[in-house]
Amino acid sequence: MMLSASMSSLTRSSLEEMLESLRRRDEEERPKDLPPALPARPPSRARLPPARRSLPNNFKVDGEMGHRRKGSFGNKKIKMDVESPYVVLSEEKVREQSAPDPVSTSNVSSTDCEAPPPSGELEDDNVAYFIRKKLHVWCRQPRGKWELGTIQSTSGEEATVSLSNGNVMKVARSELLPANPDILEGVEDLIQLSYLNEPSVLHNLRFRYSQDMIYSKAGPILIALNPFKDVQIYGNDYISAYRQKLMDSPHVYAMADAAYNEMMRDEVNQSIIISGESGSGKTETAKIAMQYLAALGGGCSGIENEVLQTNFILEAFGNAKTSRNDNSSRFGKLIEIHFSTMGKICGAKIQTCKNVRSRVVQLALGERSYHIFYQLCAGSSSDLKERLNLRVASEYKYLNQSDCMTIDGVDDAKKFHRLMKALDVIRMCKEDQELVFKMLAAILWLGNISFEVTDNENHIEVVNDEAVTNAALLMGCSSQELMAALSTHKIQAGKDTITKTLTLRQAIDARDALAKFIYASLFDWLVVQVNKSLEVGKRHTGRSISILDIYGFESFQNNSFEQFCINYANERLQQHFNRHLFKLEQEDYELDGIDWTKVDFEDNQKCLDLFEKKPLGLFSLLDEESNFPRASDLTLANKLKQHLHTNPCFKGERGRAFSVCHYAGEVLYDTTGFLEKNRDPLPSDSIQLLSSCSCELLQLFSKMLNQSQKQSNSLHGGALDSQKQSVGTKFKGQLFKLMHQLESTTPHFICCIKPNTKQLPRIYDEDLVLQQLKCCGVLEVVRISRAGYPTRMTHQEFSRRYGFLLSEANTSQDPLSISVAVLQQFNIPPEMYQVGFTKLYLRTGQIGALEDRRKQLLQGILGVQKSFRSYQACRHYHELKKGVTTLQSFVRGEIARREYGVMVKSSMTISSENIEEIKAVIILQSVIRGWLVRKHASGLNKFKKYPENAKPRRKSRVKMPEVKDVSSERVQNLPSALAELQRRVVKAEATIEQKEEENAELKEQLKQFESRWIEYEKRMKSMEEMWQKQMASLQMSLAAARKSLASENASAQLARRDVASPLGYESEDATSMGSRTPPRTPGASTPLKYSSSLSEAAGRDANGTLTSVSNLMKEFEQRRQTFDDDARALVEVKTGQSANTNSVEELRKLKHMFEGWKKEYKARLRETKTRLHKLGNSEMDKSRRTWWGKLSSRAL
Repeated sequence: MMLSASMSSLTRSSLEEMLESLRRRDEEERPKDLPPALPARPPSRARLPPARRSLPNNFKVDGEMGHRRKGSFGNKKIKMDVESPYVVLSEEKVREQSAPDPVSTSNVSSTDCEAPPPSGELEDDNVAYFIRKKLHVWCRQPRGKWELGTIQSTSGEEATVSLSNGNVMKVARSELLPANPDILEGVEDLIQLSYLNEPSVLHNLRFRYSQDMIYSKAGPILIALNPFKDVQIYGNDYISAYRQKLMDSPHVYAMADAAYNEMMRDEVNQSIIISGESGSGKTETAKIAMQYLAALGGGCSGIENEVLQTNFILEAFGNAKTSRNDNSSRFGKLIEIHFSTMGKICGAKIQTCKNVRSRVVQLALGERSYHIFYQLCAGSSSDLKERLNLRVASEYKYLNQSDCMTIDGVDDAKKFHRLMKALDVIRMCKEDQELVFKMLAAILWLGNISFEVTDNENHIEVVNDEAVTNAALLMGCSSQELMAALSTHKIQAGKDTITKTLTLRQAIDARDALAKFIYASLFDWLVVQVNKSLEVGKRHTGRSISILDIYGFESFQNNSFEQFCINYANERLQQHFNRHLFKLEQEDYELDGIDWTKVDFEDNQKCLDLFEKKPLGLFSLLDEESNFPRASDLTLANKLKQHLHTNPCFKGERGRAFSVCHYAGEVLYDTTGFLEKNRDPLPSDSIQLLSSCSCELLQLFSKMLNQSQKQSNSLHGGALDSQKQSVGTKFKGQLFKLMHQLESTTPHFICCIKPNTKQLPRIYDEDLVLQQLKCCGVLEVVRISRAGYPTRMTHQEFSRRYGFLLSEANTSQDPLSISVAVLQQFNIPPEMYQVGFTKLYLRTGQIGALEDRRKQLLQGILGVQKSFRSYQACRHYHELKKGVTTLQSFVRGEIARREYGVMVKSSMTISSENIEEIKAVIILQSVIRGWLVRKHASGLNKFKKYPENAKPRRKSRVKMPEVKDVSSERVQNLPSALAELQRRVVKAEATIEQKEEENAELKEQLKQFESRWIEYEKRMKSMEEMWQKQMASLQMSLAAARKSLASENASAQLARRDVASPLGYESEDATSMGSRTPPRTPGASTPLKYSSSLSEAAGRDANGTLTSVSNLMKEFEQRRQTFDDDARALVEVKTGQSANTNSVEELRKLKHMFEGWKKEYKARLRETKTRLHKLGNSEMDKSRRTWWGKLSSRAL
């Protein structure tokens, strides 16, 4: 008992809150002037908890759930007959519990929308209210149209109404319907209308259509009115706006976006079903939906572009101009677009349903055949026309029989070029394209084949003209074989073969049957090729959106077998529409225990039974009659009238006609040609002809036909041959397969409306629009949507999806408790949802708040996760970076150590190679410097030994010949010393030249070592520069000598004696050493500068000597400039082009010239030096003594 009480209190708390919210709303003060009651909605009571939970003590359920409102305009008269599964108490207990609490009874009754007072009083109140408020009403005119007006007065059953045009008329009250207020004019969704009636819906659609708002919502249905003009509501900008949810107005984009989002969210395949009459814009609507899905699926560059390009191919081969539509689909297609797990298009598949064959060979006046024939004749190139023997379209009988060659505003040539691009996009090779065009040209030439009657029995023979020749050439057979197949029929009688000549009618039928078979097979082959290019393969994920575009309902003055099949397909599509929007939804409500009032709708199941029922259905009787050889169209009509007269949807007419009451209206059919078109035979002779043709496609078509025959024989045990299988049976099988595919998807419906039959913009035919709205059941759909619950989820799905939104953990973990807790937390009113046995039902718009909150919370969670993952990634990155840096430091250290070891080894090798040469140079320098020191020391010793006799001997040469001999001997020894030094210098130069030759030999031996070759080459250049610097030093010596001569001439009166000191050689050596590039070489210590003083007495000789020195200097400069120019020219030639024998020879000649001039110049230089010595010999001793005296005094 305690457990029961606790559970009861828990239940009471949740349900009482729901009921209290309703009671508070009903108890609010109402205004005095109330508008008439709106159409009643089903009572809203949440599903009770399981049986283990008791009901509140004061909870009451009325036995009568529905009401009938009599005489109240603006409401549909329907009977609400609902039995609630929650009523567990007897009627007596209900009355006993309800009697003590009248307030509670009234509250519950108001909650359940009890009927107002009796109908007469309610009627008077409504009329008085409209008169007092001067509200608009709809008044039906005598011709059936509705006009807007206001009620002025009433008298019994009549009312005086003032129309909007100023006229006043009296109408019956039953012809009045309430109009919606102006604020609701042009609403986007018909559900928003306060009063849902025919004139209000028509007026709302007319207002939006006049504002170029061609899309409207009717609950789950999108209504699309054909504007018959370009409306600027498409393109990338609008696609982006709907993708980003910046726009939410009714649009094909919005419908496609909803299908895409549901597919990604629920992982359930979706379908967009586009219905409507012929000319209502279904094909264009399907293309717009595909464009949006292509944009969502990745753009228009890859597979998405291929999917879009298939529209141009299928339109060219499957659409034609009819009397009501310039681009009418003559086949049904279901395009299944597959998506990856990331929402990108990964492929597609196309399914077709019966291409109408008869249009290839037979046209009505003002109609055209399939677009491709006219496009081929108008847009093909001259080369292609020559290969196919094409003519203009007006020269072909299959095309000119309707006197309609063009369509206004359509350029067939441009369409053909666009078709060629589309074929290239789907990767169809040029050879296959030409085969397709060859088949089309063959069909056209087949139509030009004529026959000639040869006897009284109407037997014929084929006229052998260019039509036969061209057709045979294009098909790949001989003219005789083609003529025989079209004019004769071979019958196998045992082992004998009998050839029978055909009559004119039989020959024409055989020719047309061959043309129709080729075109139908070509269309099927094209679809297969397109599917191969769009194949999903391993990328298949099971997520797809299917778009259905099928021929619309047709009703002409003369309706044949073609319209018979098309209208049957639309009946089956309408049944699918009713099943999902009416039957399944209402059955779902009843089975799940939802309080619901059924909405009546027009069910077309009886009409479908008329077509499909066996053995007494239209298709069954048609197939049965087609198997009789002597059956005719008249016998078929009589048979239909005999067996189907009891069916309410069938009506027999006179002659060969009969009528069928379709969902869109009654259609009169003429059985003329029904049997022949249903049989659609292809003679065996034509089959043999196709198999013998050299054309690859015709051979393929023949093989496919033979395979289908074998499969049919295996399935039916030979009783039903494929050739005998009727067109109607095949069509019904294709349609069932297509509908079976749609049954496994979640449908989204688009209802296309044709506003007028003239196909002109801004013309709105209310009767035509109303008829189409009734056919689609739009008003019933709106009523169900207003009263129904379009959003439904199982308790498990709802709790799993939104349970985490609860702010506090729910103590009870069962899905029902979690679902109710979520609804209460978000303050969703109880009338906005109902709780069923297995599902939770929500009204329109209620799931949006939950989805927004869920999305917001998930984004927050993702933000936290993103930040944490970012922190982890950064930390891991820094650790990894630190480790990599450490590893790199070790690796770089190891590399540096290895490189250093290699460098040390190489430097040691180089130093060992050069050490011998360096030692030789040092030894040479030490010898020369030692000799110079010893020479200098010996000179000093001699001067110290004779310090007093030196001067008298110089002055008294005649008196003291011994002294004179000694001094003269010293003077004579000085040139010998200089000569010795020069010899040694020459020897040193020779040694250097020898070394250079050795280096040259080493260079020739070690050419493979580029680095050493470059080093030795630099040394050769350095030696040349050394020579040039020696020459410069010589020039400086000459200039110094010239200056010293000039100074001696100026001071000739001063008699000085200067003794040349070896230190002068040191200074000269320093000068010479500074003028050379390689320091400390043997030649660097050689004295090249001579200092001498010339006496004034040798003036003339001195002037001559100075002149010769100047000439030598000028000659030196000229020669140097000449040799430099020649050498530079040779270098430029050598670097600009590859070296040859001529340039080498010129270099040798230049070298020989230089060596000759050098020897000559040295000889002349020696002569000049000799002359200088002779001039300065007389004063040499004096000059040296003077110089040494100065030096000694400075030293002291």
